[in-house]
Amino acid sequence: MSTGDGSGASPEPVLDHQHLHDGGRQQPHDHAHDGGHDHVHESGQAHSHAPVATIALEQSLLAKNDLLAARNRGWLEGRGIQAFNVMSSPGAGKTTLLVRTIEELGSRLNIAVIEGDQETSLDADRIRTAGRPAVQINTGAGCHLDADMLRRGLDALNPEQGSTLFIENVGNLVCPALFDLGETAKVVIISVTEGDDKPQKYPHMFMAADLVIINKSDLLPYVEFDVDQCLRQARQLNPRVEMLSVSATTGVGLDGWYDWLMKNANAPAVRAGAATLPDGVRV
Repeated sequence: MSTGDGSGASPEPVLDHQHLHDGGRQQPHDHAHDGGHDHVHESGQAHSHAPVATIALEQSLLAKNDLLAARNRGWLEGRGIQAFNVMSSPGAGKTTLLVRTIEELGSRLNIAVIEGDQETSLDADRIRTAGRPAVQINTGAGCHLDADMLRRGLDALNPEQGSTLFIENVGNLVCPALFDLGETAKVVIISVTEGDDKPQKYPHMFMAADLVIINKSDLLPYVEFDVDQCLRQARQLNPRVEMLSVSATTGVGLDGWYDWLMKNANAPAVRAGAATLPDGVRV
């Protein structure tokens, strides 16, 4: 397997989500929805099983994922690997931030990356070009990484003991918040071009976050984005969350990100689990 160090060896594998379950057998992954189906009894009365069946399926799915995530967490902790689950909507700047972090902290941190996207290996290629090993996981129609996918990604990547692992999740502010991967911490990135109302619209993502990065701060003079209002919304949902305003392109504010990263890359896990909704907060 290539080390991704630019030596010219063959590239790291691209893992296809449809082959990531039960020994490689294809099992396309779908989410259950509220629609369900109705049927008619002999009495002529329509009856629906959809809500109960949907809830049971989701509970079973998340319970299995949590078990696998706990195993991942033990594996990572046993090797002294600090893993950061990086999440955002598409285009917020996850890969740009990671590439710049590799370029500027590469001599201080032994960094490896697992990339999640529905298709292509474009982001993993950018990481390898920056000189660090990366494995691409393609989820197909799937909208997030789960603990089983991470497990297989870890097997393929085999990060070194004491290293720092970035898990760049699929671009999505909904589903990734629900799936624990076994990470050390969750980092959520939003860009100023998205609007300052994202904590209100996607509360579960911000409740789960350990750090929120407001990216593309160099564009603040040109867009309507109230940093203080965004901060207040996020803190209402998650009083413990830390927040930074940066520009991954110009480098403004990145010292705060690097300080946070160096502190937590050399520390025990910083999160004990996702927060719950505070009283009075509407979803």
